[in-house]
Formats: sequence, structure tokens, C-alpha cells
Amino acid sequence: MDDLEKAIIISFDESGNINPSLKAQAIAYSQQIKETPSIHRLFIERLSYSNYTQVQFWCLQALEEVLRLRYSSLNSDERSFIRKSITSIACLEGLDGQDSSTIRVLNAPVFVKNKLAQIIVTLIHLEYPIAWSSIFLDFLSHLSKGPLVVDMFCRVLNALDEELISLDYPRSQEELQAAVRVKDAMRQQCVPQIVGAWYELVTLYKDSNPELAASVLDTMHRYVNWIDIGLIANEVFVPLLFEIMLSELKLEHLRCASSTCVSSIVGKRMDPQSKLTLLRKIQINRVFSLVLGDEETQLKSTVSDLLTCYATEVLDCSKRLDSEKVCESNIDYKSLSIELLDEVLPSVFYVMKHNEIDSSFNTVQFLSNYVSTMKSLSPLREKHILHLGQILEVIRARICYEPIYRENLNIPDKIGMEEEDRMLEYRRDLFVLLRSAGRVAPDVTQLFVRNTFATALGSSEMQIEEVEAAISLLYAIGEAISDEGIRTGTGVLGEIVPLLLSARFPCHSHRLVALAHLETVFRYAKFVQEHTEYVHVVLGVFLDARGIHHPNRRVSRRASYLFTRVVKLLRGHLIPFIPTILQSLQDTVVEFTRSDWSAKELKGMGSEDGSHIFEAIGLLIGMEEVSPDKQSEYLSALLVPLCRQVDSLLSNSRQQNPADNAANVVRIQQAIVAINALSKGFSERLVTTGRPTIGYMFKQTLDVLMQVLVVFPKHEQLRSKVTSFLHRMVDTLGPSVFPYLPRALEQLLVESEPKELVSFLVLINQLISKFKGEMGAILEEIFPFIASRVFHILPKDVFPSGPGGNTEELRELQELQRTLYTFLHVMTTHDLSSVFLTPKSREYLDEIMRLLLYTACTHKDILVRKACVQIFVKLIRDWCTLSNEEEKVPGFRSFIIETFATNCCLYSVLDSSFELRDANTLVLFGEIVAAQKVMYEKFGNDFLIHFVNKGFPAAHCPQNLAEQYCQTLQLVEI
Repeated sequence: MDDLEKAIIISFDESGNINPSLKAQAIAYSQQIKETPSIHRLFIERLSYSNYTQVQFWCLQALEEVLRLRYSSLNSDERSFIRKSITSIACLEGLDGQDSSTIRVLNAPVFVKNKLAQIIVTLIHLEYPIAWSSIFLDFLSHLSKGPLVVDMFCRVLNALDEELISLDYPRSQEELQAAVRVKDAMRQQCVPQIVGAWYELVTLYKDSNPELAASVLDTMHRYVNWIDIGLIANEVFVPLLFEIMLSELKLEHLRCASSTCVSSIVGKRMDPQSKLTLLRKIQINRVFSLVLGDEETQLKSTVSDLLTCYATEVLDCSKRLDSEKVCESNIDYKSLSIELLDEVLPSVFYVMKHNEIDSSFNTVQFLSNYVSTMKSLSPLREKHILHLGQILEVIRARICYEPIYRENLNIPDKIGMEEEDRMLEYRRDLFVLLRSAGRVAPDVTQLFVRNTFATALGSSEMQIEEVEAAISLLYAIGEAISDEGIRTGTGVLGEIVPLLLSARFPCHSHRLVALAHLETVFRYAKFVQEHTEYVHVVLGVFLDARGIHHPNRRVSRRASYLFTRVVKLLRGHLIPFIPTILQSLQDTVVEFTRSDWSAKELKGMGSEDGSHIFEAIGLLIGMEEVSPDKQSEYLSALLVPLCRQVDSLLSNSRQQNPADNAANVVRIQQAIVAINALSKGFSERLVTTGRPTIGYMFKQTLDVLMQVLVVFPKHEQLRSKVTSFLHRMVDTLGPSVFPYLPRALEQLLVESEPKELVSFLVLINQLISKFKGEMGAILEEIFPFIASRVFHILPKDVFPSGPGGNTEELRELQELQRTLYTFLHVMTTHDLSSVFLTPKSREYLDEIMRLLLYTACTHKDILVRKACVQIFVKLIRDWCTLSNEEEKVPGFRSFIIETFATNCCLYSVLDSSFELRDANTLVLFGEIVAAQKVMYEKFGNDFLIHFVNKGFPAAHCPQNLAEQYCQTLQLVEI
């Protein structure tokens, strides 16, 4: 072993036992060797004589670099030497007459032989057919040397397909042109000989070396799509392929390779008449028996792909015959396509129902295409109805979960959630197919679903997965039925829906079955609007052990959410059942505020935490049709215990260590969430005008919840919950909420973080939008605190961009800034700009103006810029008087004329980033034009003179255009 070999072996070492410094030296040394002139001769010499695979691979890798990077600098003799040497190695000719040297390479590991094949393909790419026309013929003449050369020949053809010819990989324009050149030359020179060699090699090795024969067929199928199909689809080659496929004595890999070749022949693009003639000659019925049986094998899967491909091609031919002008012929090709399709479809349905199908043939797409051909048939023939039934059976079988995941799905773990996500995606196309079938033959589809559901309902032996599938089929067809159709119970729905509503399955305790049933009941709940005799039945579904009282928490929480939606849908029909409903939900209400919210099964439920049950109750008892006494009784029975709970927990928290308050905080949160949800059922008119007693109850509740901010002034989650409740009370109590606002807003402003401050400003925006000018006095008190806090938090400089500019903290600050602009916009558009001028607020006016100006000119969000321009327009209208009157805000007039007008209304518009082809930018431009018109109306010639004499010259605008602008602005109406 010389120094080079030592360096190569050290550089490839991944054991970690080599000193890093030594390894770096070895890499540097071997890299230095590569730079030596005419080094390719050393590469080839070492390749042939070295016993180390690392050295062989390094030499091949280095030679490939020479060809890819330095090929143009090689002279003709050097190129010729490389070609001959590589050919000698690949074809077992030997160097200097010694065959043993080349055998060493062809006996090397796979990665060495594949690298050799890639080098030959690189040479073909560069030199075939001009400089190196004999490569394929050279190989063919040496195939008789045995398996080593045959194996290398296959590797070269595979690499040629992968590296240059196949369109399955992205190609450059140069590569596409090279591929065309190589294919054209091969067709003219050697394709028939190569195909002949394939046949001879498969015949020779199918018994003695079946793995090698399989390799030959694996190579061949790659080339079928661009060579003359007659070379393979003939009376010689096709019988050989079927002989191998049908022989139980042959290696399975070889039989699969043969099937794949037949699939390539079947998928070859050609005119429909020629294709149908070819497909008839293939006699596909010979392989039908290969897909039968329960055992899953690779052969069964491959033949299933073949049958699906065959059916897809026949169907495609049939459709093309309908759309293309077909020359007259003695053969009725349309009848032939129907005959071939009828022959293969039973086997296709069988494999789709029982076997795993390779997604490359998109079996669902085939079935969808087949169903679409039936749309033009009216009425459907018996044959098509039979086929539709089989397609529906395929769908039913395919949407079933695997039983091995049953427990993983019942109490979902990582495996179960992944399987559920996979099936959700997998089912999507199958349900589209189901709805397509429903449009083609609604009665047939609905009857199938009805029978499947009835069977699941009546069988105690049906698997959980089959029951869930039956329910899911009923759910899926509902999407294709109109609301009116569901309400009236069109077709067999009048029979199916009552069965669904009263259904109780033996496996109802399983999460998947229970959830599917609840979702499906809700989907068809509109049926009960017209058929009110089923109101008590649908209530039973949600209120008993099938729904809210289901033992699985995830089911019961989902049932609470769906029940709320059912209440919204059937609200008017539920009044007689309110006492029964409340009695049934009593334990659920108590459980909600006492649940162990750290329990594993409750984590990750998001919004479906069970609080919807309080919204449902609120919707029921908040109806005006409920008597005042009963309404007060019902509400009091809920609010009083919740408020007592909060009051008690707050008292305990005052006496406890903050670290010990975690459990109290969680229960307080849940009580607030429950009260908030409950209030959603009560309208402002009912609470403030119709039944003030109800309003008084909510005010008492508000009194209690305001104490939360006193006891927990810095607890982010509790502050958020109270803020959310205040939003509700603004809508529910209306103006009577005013006495509570100063104290509440003062508490919410204490040490607010950016996220909390955003929520606070959103609340203020709601209050301003609802109460408008009545908010003036409150804003005068709180605005200085808001401005002080916001300007303290927001950075003085521009937000950073690029790396490090997308942190959670920065996103929160950007959201706060956007909310601030909205807040200022809401204030000005609701005639509250005078708040800015109060003594306490005035000190922030300059900073506000600078921020608004900068944003109006440069903010990347065009809609934010538009809002800032609108703020300035409103302030100009509010604060600026005619020129001979005293200024309301000293200095504001000159700021607008000298700074805002030129910077925002001129320079920002001329900036290259101002893209008028963008719709939002065009809207912004309209606001800027409107601002100029308002400035002219308020300031007259003072504005125009400064704008024209100072602004336009600075922007290098000709004087005549400036004057034309002035005339237009004076005349235009905005």
C-alpha cells in the first residue's frame, strides 16, 4: 500500500478512530493528486490493480470529476484512452491483456459498479454518437462473456435512463437535447439488437440465473415507452413474458419483473385503434388467477397494478374513440373496447377490494373516469348498475381502518393519531368517488348506503372498523344532498335518517364509531326541522351515553360542541324539552368546573373543552319564549354557584402562597369560560329592556369577576379570560356596562405585556365602535397611559428584517403596532380626535405624528399605510381651520403642508416600490389624492404654492407639469 492508497483509505474512514488532523492531511493530499496533469491515467491504472474498494471508488469518482469539469481541456488522444480503458473494464477485456485486473472491478461492491456505469453514461452524454458510436455495439459483442458483463450492461442502461433519458426527473434544456440525440441515434443503430439481446439473455438465464434475468427485464421496461413497440409486443417476446409470469416454479422477483414489462407495453402511448388491437392480442385473462387468494405477495401486487393499468388504458381508448374522428374499418373498435373492459373489470374490482394497489396507477382516478362515462347513459343498463354496485363495495372495503390500530384509535396515541390523519387523507378521493356515483345513480348509491348501514345496525358480529365505515358512507353522501333534500327526506333518506337517529351499535363505546355517529347525526339534523316528531330522538343521541355522557372524554367534548350547533338549528322546537335537557346536563355542568384539567386525556383538545355545553344552555334559556320567572330561575341556578365558586377561590387565593394557587387559577378560568359561554344566548334587548332582572344578574357576575383582576393583576391567562368576558358584556349589557369600565380598564392596563396590550386595544376599539362619543371621557383618562405604555414597548427604530427578524417577540411587537394604528383610526373616525389634545395626552402628540407619517410613507403593508393616510385626512378636517382663523393645534398646519404633503403625497408615490398595478396600492393612491384635495380645500394656495415650488422641483418635475397638476387638483371632484 503506497501513500496515495493510505491517504484515500484514511479519508474514507468513518470509524472515528483516525486523528482528525491526520484525516485532514490525507484529504488534502488526495485532493492535490487530482490536480496533477494527465492524472486520469493514474486513476485508471489504480482502478484496475488496487485491491481496495475505497481506492477503486475514489478513482472512479475522480475520473468522473475530470469528465464533468475538465473534459474540454482533454485532447483527442486522452479522450480515446479514457473510452478504451473504461470499455475494457466494463466489457471484461482487461488492461494490457490481463483479464484479472478488470474482473476485480466487476466483482467489486454495487456502489463501485454503479459509479462505473455513471462514468460510461457521462461519456455517452458527451460523445455518443459522434465521437463514440460503438459503445452499445461493443457491449453487445461481449455479453457472451457471462453474468458480470450482462450485469454491467444492465447497470449502464439503467444509469442512462436515470441520468439522461427519463422525464421523471427535472432536466435542463441541454440535457433534453442530449437525450433526443442519444435516443435518435440508438433507434437508428442498435435498439433492435439490444431488444434481441434482452430476449436471448432472459431465455438463457431465466432458469440458471433468475435474478440476472429479472435485472434484464427491470432494465427493459424502462425503454418500452420510447422504442418501437413492435420489437417487444410480438409473437416472440410476449409469450415469453407470460410464460415467466404464469410459471409457479420461477423466482417471484423474475415473475414481478415480467409483469412490470407487460404493464409498460400496455401503457405505451399510441392511437386508440392500434392500442385496442394490441390489448386484445395480449389476452390479459391469462393472469386473472394470479390475484386470487388471501396471501399478500409482491407478485399479486404487481399483477394487480397490471390489471388496473390495462383497464385504465382500455377506458382511455374508449373515451378517445368518442372524441376523435375514427377512420372506417372492418373492426368495430368501440365494441371491442367495451368487450375488453367488461372482461377485465371483475378482476379489477376484486383486486381493488382485496389487494393493496400501487398508487402510481391512481385506482380511484380510474374508477372516477369510469363512473363519469356513465353520465351520458340514461337510463343505466343493468351491467352498469352492477358495476356501480361493485365500485361502491370497493369504496366500502377501502375506507375501513385496519383492526391492528383499534386500541391506538380508541384512546389516541401517536400511532393512532398518525393513522387517523393518514386515513383522513386517503378517504378524501374515495368519498369524492362516492359522491360522483351518487350523482350518476342517486337511488342506487343511497340504497347501497342504506343497506350497508342497516346491516351494521342489525349485526352483532360486524367488526368495529366495518361499522365505522358504514356510518362514514352515510355521512359522505350527505355532502352531495341539498339542504332541502335532507329536510324533506328525499329518496330513501326518509328511511335512513330515522334509522340513524335511533341507532345503537354494540361497539358504540369505541371512539371512532361514536364520533362518526355524532357527526352524521348532525349532518342530517335538518331532517328534524321538517319531521319534528324526531326532536326527542335527536336529543337522546346527544344527551345519553352515545354523546355527552359517553365514557370517552374526547367523544363527550365533541358531543357538547355538536349539541350546541343542534340547539342553534332546532332552537324553536326545543322549548318544551328545556327542563329535561337541563336535568340531563346537570352532572355535566358540575363536572366541567371540577375537572382535573391537567389530566392527559384533556390536553390538546383546543376549543373543544366542554364549555360549549354552557353556550347551548344559554341559547335555550335565553329565548324570549321562556317565561321570565323560569328564565330567572334557570339562569340563577347556573350563575349563582359559578360566582360563589369564583368568590370562594379568590378568597382562598388571597390567603395562599402564589405558588400554591395553580389549581385555583385553573378552576377560576373554567368558571369564567362557562359564564362567558352562557351569556352568548342572551340578547342586549332582552337583558336591558325586556327583562332587566337578567341584566342585574350579569352585572352581579361582572362585579365578582372584576375581583379576579385585583387578586391576580399579573396573571396573563386570567386577564385574557376577563377581557373576553368584558367583550361579551359590552354586547350583552350595552350602555349599562359603563360604570364597570373605568375600574376594569385601569386594572387591565397594569403592567400590560405586548400580547395583553393588543387584547386591551381590541376591547377599546369595540367600546368605541359601540358607544362612539360616549367613550370620550373614559378615553381622556386612559389614553395617556396607553400612549405611554405603547411607546415604551415599541422600538424606536425600524423592525429588523432578515435572519433574526421573525422571532415570537418581534411578531408580538408588530401585532401591537398594527393594533395601535387600528386604535388611532377608530378614534379619529368616531370623532374622538379631541382626546389627543387634552393636557395629559398632548405630550405624546409629536411622537404619534412622527409614527403615523413614517408609516404612511414606508410601511410594507399597503393597507396600514392607507389607514394612516385616512387618519391624517380626518385630523386635517377636525383641527385645521381657514387661513385667517387662529390655529386649533399650533404647528399642525405647517407640519401637514411642509412635511406630510411632500413626503407622503409626493415622494412616497414616486418611490420605485409604489406599484400601481397592485390593487391595494391603487386604493392607497386614491386616498392620497383625496388627502391632497382636502388640503387644498383647507389651505388653498398656501398648500399649492409650497407643493409646487418646493415639492415638485425636488422631485425633478418640469414646471409645466406642476402647473397642469395644480389646475387639475382645483377642478377634480373626489
